[in-house]
Amino acid sequence: MKLTDLRGILQYFPRFREKVFVIGIDGAIVTDENFSNILLDVAVLRSLNIRVVLVHGASAQIQALAADQQKVPSDLEGSGITDAETLKLALTAANRLTHEILEGLSANDLRAVYPNAIIAHPMGIIGGVYHLFTGKVERVDIDLLQTLLSQGIVPVIPPLGLDGDGKTYRVNSDSVAVAIAEALKAIKVIFITTHDGLIRQNQLVRQTSATDLDAALSNARNEFTPELISKATFAAAACRAGVPRVHIINGRVDEGLLAEVFSNEGIGTLIYANEYQQIRRAMKKDVRSILMLTKEGVATEELARRTRAAIEKQLGDYYIFEIDKNPIACVALHVYPEQRKGELACLYVRSSHENQGIGRKLIRFVEDKARELGLEELLTLSTQAFTYFQSKGGFGEGAPDDLPPARREKYEQSGRNSKVLVKKLAKPTPGEAQRSIA
Repeated sequence: MKLTDLRGILQYFPRFREKVFVIGIDGAIVTDENFSNILLDVAVLRSLNIRVVLVHGASAQIQALAADQQKVPSDLEGSGITDAETLKLALTAANRLTHEILEGLSANDLRAVYPNAIIAHPMGIIGGVYHLFTGKVERVDIDLLQTLLSQGIVPVIPPLGLDGDGKTYRVNSDSVAVAIAEALKAIKVIFITTHDGLIRQNQLVRQTSATDLDAALSNARNEFTPELISKATFAAAACRAGVPRVHIINGRVDEGLLAEVFSNEGIGTLIYANEYQQIRRAMKKDVRSILMLTKEGVATEELARRTRAAIEKQLGDYYIFEIDKNPIACVALHVYPEQRKGELACLYVRSSHENQGIGRKLIRFVEDKARELGLEELLTLSTQAFTYFQSKGGFGEGAPDDLPPARREKYEQSGRNSKVLVKKLAKPTPGEAQRSIA
């Protein structure tokens, strides 16, 4: 999607209008040259009546300030032991950073304020270790934040909290973002970092469920980049707390925030609380999407050309794979009941979503549908992707004689000389019809 294309942005507008986004920004990003562009992106969100809360970290600034003063901080991220000297560093660094953010928002004609909205209490003794001035969020002043948001004001929250006695505690900024998101029933938490997203075994994780992420953190924690463990942990926690989507993106990418929020592909990692992918039967409104999806495949002769009328005539055979209600792939199952055969046809995945296993999901989906209908054999015709169907779908090479008579006639008339691939279908096991595909 071109970010200058308002149609691409406005398709999301009804879902996001008057909803709350909590944006957590690492301190290192606030001082990055691209931060001014992030603030412009925030201005775009506000112009669309999206309510924004900014939460910032300060570990990079604490580290730099400690180096200038020749001191060694006892903790940087706000989850370890914060001694008195480190708390002083955190107060100085965080207050400077908050003021810098307020200045930047003001320069973009946005009203912003630093509210005293985080009530914290000491983390105390954990595992026999006293954490001194490290705190955790006890309560969020929801009324204060909602009042500000309703007036179009952007709250800016540092990684600090106060208790009932007025004592200040250093608090992990990721935990603050999640606590605020839960309290305000935000629909998104967006962590803006110096990394491209959540990195596992040196590979970018494009999307994962909170359940899978929790399992990975429990069983293979060492596979994640250490600097991102906090983000991963609190992303999963946010989803468990009711936040539908959490994003982790690189704040050094120009227009990255808008690209993540207003496109299907995004630029970083998406962690979701519920299944945000689904395969459903196509409806009349999807005919245009099917034509647009398959346009590239037709141009490269991977797919046979289909007219709007032809798709509408067999619309009941088509299925759409969508992400957040946006079609990104399609497939069809044409049934020949007399021969107890089915044809897997028009399988196509948008190029932006290739190599994510979507094609295999659609093949399995069609196989299950075919079994439900009592079919014994699944056919597919391919000119360029036959090796994919053989290696990923378990198809074997067949011959035109394997096609039902009506399909054989169309095959000969097309002149495409497609390879005919065949797969025998085993009978479904009990409960297989209820399998979740998405």
